[in-house]
Amino acid sequence: MPDISKRGANMPQSPIRKLVPFAEAAKKKGKTIYHLNIGQPDIPTPPSALEAVKNADLKVLAYSHSAGFESYRRKLVDYYKKYEVEIDYSNILISTGASEAILFGMNACLDPGDEIIVPEPFYANYNGFSQAGGVKVVPVTASIDTGFALPPIADFEKLITEKTKAILICNPSNPTGYLYSKEELLVLRDIVTKHDLYLFVDEVYREFLYDGKTYTSVLSLDGMDDNVVVFDSISKRYSACGARIGCVVSRNKAVMDTVLKFAQARLSPPTFAQILAEATTEVEQDYFKTVIEEYDQRRQLLVERLQKMDGVTCPRPGGAFYAFAELPIDDSERFSRWLLEEFDYNGASVMVAPGSGFYATKGLGKKEVRIAYVLNKDDLNKAMDCLENALKVYAETAMVKNEVIV
Repeated sequence: MPDISKRGANMPQSPIRKLVPFAEAAKKKGKTIYHLNIGQPDIPTPPSALEAVKNADLKVLAYSHSAGFESYRRKLVDYYKKYEVEIDYSNILISTGASEAILFGMNACLDPGDEIIVPEPFYANYNGFSQAGGVKVVPVTASIDTGFALPPIADFEKLITEKTKAILICNPSNPTGYLYSKEELLVLRDIVTKHDLYLFVDEVYREFLYDGKTYTSVLSLDGMDDNVVVFDSISKRYSACGARIGCVVSRNKAVMDTVLKFAQARLSPPTFAQILAEATTEVEQDYFKTVIEEYDQRRQLLVERLQKMDGVTCPRPGGAFYAFAELPIDDSERFSRWLLEEFDYNGASVMVAPGSGFYATKGLGKKEVRIAYVLNKDDLNKAMDCLENALKVYAETAMVKNEVIV
């Protein structure tokens, strides 16, 4: 039997999805599982966007331009103006989800052996995307004690070598919910311009802000047009994860010309999904008002419940719809699997994402989990009941086994 590639062997499993078989087995046994492991919104997709697909008058389902519908890209120009971003439609290329956008961006800007600095904990698939391109992730660790704020500039500087080609952040952050301030973004601008690096920014969650905070897109900052490459998506913004429509945005013409070559190789983004995506540009702003209010209520419920549990630390997220919590456990992966295989509370349990999968540094995140507050408040409360009781049972089980959880 031929060997699989080293690249394939080294490809990491998703910490968000790797425990799915255990959840499926638990459900077959009649256990209710509250899914807090994955950022799949339960908010309805805008009806007008779905209607646009249903009413599409097509005689042939044809390829689109490799860069995506020009009409959609022109409408996105107006969308970005809301964030004080002035761009041309040629600065936008439509991708099959933000995942493809990130792959295109990395492939266009980085060679095998190059290094990319990423504040950890970070979206776990950044590891996979980098591995696929032979790029090395160099982590700079953010602390739960600061709510996962941007690490000091000195921590970045000491990691930069001749192989460093880019810095990558997600703002607001998946998995921590941290919202980078304009001041922190300016610090990153100084670093990338000083060392002539790319600044990759995943801005998928820019709409999801709380506590009266405002959003600054790196595309609105002066002085680094050639450095910035932004990745975006409609998946979370419009509860349209299955559409798989994202985009790459950059004023760097050489980058966009190169990204287009990768886009041509995959032919075109999906036509029906682009019809839906273009229709979302007409969605009234009231849609977001209602959605953000709902997520904010869930956020407050979740954080208040977690902070009342013995031994749990959970910074209050400023954006997105995730919380990253430290629990009084020994190993988050073992605990997450135990929740599915051995524990139940009134016939139910909870599925979370083990924190270690969001770090590149070995040994970190073993007591942490990511929780997506994408369930309605009633189910979220029930899920927290499960987790609170699970922590007590887990501690008692460890004591019986003469194990010490610290």
